[in-house]
Amino acid sequence: MIFKETGHNAFPTMIFLHGGGLSDWSLKPIVDEFKNNFHVITPIIDGHGEAATETFTNITDSAEKLIHYIDTQCNGRVFAIAGLSIGAQIVTEVIFQRDDITQYAIIESALVYPIKGITNITVPTYQMFYGLVKQRWFSKLQAKSLCVPSNMFEIYYQDSMKMSKQSLINMTLSNGSYDLKEPISNTKTKVLIIVGEKEISVMKKSAQKIHKNIPGSELYTAPGMKHGEISLKYPQKYIELLKNLFKL
Repeated sequence: MIFKETGHNAFPTMIFLHGGGLSDWSLKPIVDEFKNNFHVITPIIDGHGEAATETFTNITDSAEKLIHYIDTQCNGRVFAIAGLSIGAQIVTEVIFQRDDITQYAIIESALVYPIKGITNITVPTYQMFYGLVKQRWFSKLQAKSLCVPSNMFEIYYQDSMKMSKQSLINMTLSNGSYDLKEPISNTKTKVLIIVGEKEISVMKKSAQKIHKNIPGSELYTAPGMKHGEISLKYPQKYIELLKNLFKL
């Protein structure tokens, strides 16, 4: 995992974790908004972009790496940690493992209902079709499904070709088998859960499950939005949600 930093390290620290198949570039509008008043860290998850040479293993491993970084570089506690999709699952795992590691957590579109038969589906599929990832037309379809803004497609396409087959398999398996840990209700973190109104039902059920299990958490359903759309395509709306949460 590579950790990118911007802003003065004397400021409160905010950490933003990108979604699966993306990288720190997907967070640029959000980083630009907060970097003048916060120390902003954007980890690049193993297997992605500049960290493509490091094979992604699982969500727990990524959470442990982030916790180690916070302990060694941020005195064991930060102001906020936010994540999208697999990044949000990592945030969920972090606040389960350490109930006081952050004042705020933003969990956007985190799947916490394991998908039955994920292993039987994933491995044979990627063994057969991994080569499609390197095809431009296929990447355009993927980018559209991930709500990648059109001005970010080229960097998305270049990064998608860097991801190894094993990282892709491990990421899909870890994402599809992740379950909400108990007792996450012990967390001392103020949590905002975000889900798109147009996401598939299991994602909306996951948001409800997290909300139910974290006392005092807030749940926001983004009107008319698909998976990750609010932070990727409408970052100002996402920023407004965070500022309201932080009371800035």
